Amino acid sequence: MKKSNLALAVALGAIAQHAGAAGFIEDSKATLGLRNFYINTDNRDGQPSATSNTRSKNAEWGQGFDLRFISGYTQGTVQFGVDAIGLYGLRLDSSRADHGNYTGTASGGTVFPSDGNKAVDDYASLGVTGKVKISQTVLKIGTLMPNNPVIKYNDGRLLPQTFQGGEIVSNDIKDLTLTAGQIEHAKGRNSSNNEGLSLAGANSSYANGFVNKFYYAGADYKITKDLTASYYYGELKDFYAQNFLGLVHNWAIGPGVLKSDLRYYRSRDNGANGDTAAFYTTGYYGGTVSKGKVDNDLYSYLALYSVEGHTFGGGYQYTKGDSDFPWLNQGDGSSNSTITDMQIQKFGRAGERTWQARYAYDFAKVGVPGLTAGIVYLRGSNIDTVANKVAATGQTEWERDITLAYVIPEGPLKNLGVAWKNAMWRTDIPAVRDQDENRLIVSYSIPLL
Repeated sequence: MKKSNLALAVALGAIAQHAGAAGFIEDSKATLGLRNFYINTDNRDGQPSATSNTRSKNAEWGQGFDLRFISGYTQGTVQFGVDAIGLYGLRLDSSRADHGNYTGTASGGTVFPSDGNKAVDDYASLGVTGKVKISQTVLKIGTLMPNNPVIKYNDGRLLPQTFQGGEIVSNDIKDLTLTAGQIEHAKGRNSSNNEGLSLAGANSSYANGFVNKFYYAGADYKITKDLTASYYYGELKDFYAQNFLGLVHNWAIGPGVLKSDLRYYRSRDNGANGDTAAFYTTGYYGGTVSKGKVDNDLYSYLALYSVEGHTFGGGYQYTKGDSDFPWLNQGDGSSNSTITDMQIQKFGRAGERTWQARYAYDFAKVGVPGLTAGIVYLRGSNIDTVANKVAATGQTEWERDITLAYVIPEGPLKNLGVAWKNAMWRTDIPAVRDQDENRLIVSYSIPLL
């Protein structure tokens, strides 16, 4: 039996003996989340190749169900609890032509898993997490949804991505949060199967390009009530080691607040990534070489000024090194914690310099609570690719995202939400197609306990 399964079994056994204890039931919560999700991606300019998945149009529509149970804890010095998540996705519309996986690759389509080169009718998964609490320290083993600078789950489709492993978080020291974990598998947002871990470039090599060990640890320290410093370390065995430093500061200026977010990532090769082609990542290594070992430094700054419902923002990001910025990426949809992780692109290519501007408004200030809107524009330049031949002539890309959302704040339909997300991406990288994308999302959250 795997260590994680053994530890989970021990936790569940202890819970079974103490389930009647005060706190375990009284503090438990259960919620059913409903998400109706439609996505339409228009791949523009040029024609797809016979072996690619970039057909001119991908469109899928489905209904998702997300049932979550979060228990309280048993009494005593050592307290036990258990969480569970049940996910079910139902296909409402997805033709073979629009599935986004008409070549039958292993990573599935735009929203749904694939049966050959067509979408399945439905898919489901169940995750259980045992937890143990001592004072303000909590250990969780089982299904996890981590969200920190070096690992972040993706929730950009019908159902969320989940991970399998263990995590411990401690808040026993005032103003200091300590986090450590180990991840062994990932379950994609369009999958019901646990898969190994990988990164861009290696995730197409199913024979060798996957491992089952990602380690992470970090600390968030609140220096003052307005200033927080963070350090995190992440290591994907045989791929890369990554160090993160961050500072977040909130400063009251006039009638509003200025939030400053400064981040630095240092990523280097680890193990087989340094000398084995099946573990190489994407980037630019001179001449005609587009894959190699991880070598990337990423610097970024984002400023957001909020006043009277308005939020004005601007930022800059710079990547340095031979490789693209690395993060956990099995090739089936993933997220990272950079300030440029957008609806379509990540803007973390080798050598890329990206500036951004954004604006958002909360209509509660004019008497319409629950209605929000936002727009962000990013432009990346100096991208190093094989097509350049000379790095100084780097290619460019830009993306514009618009979001309009409304959540009913009260009444019998409280928590019913409707959102429209529109994105436009353009690039002059050769043999890469531009994209337009629309997402329509209707969501509803029903508290059960």
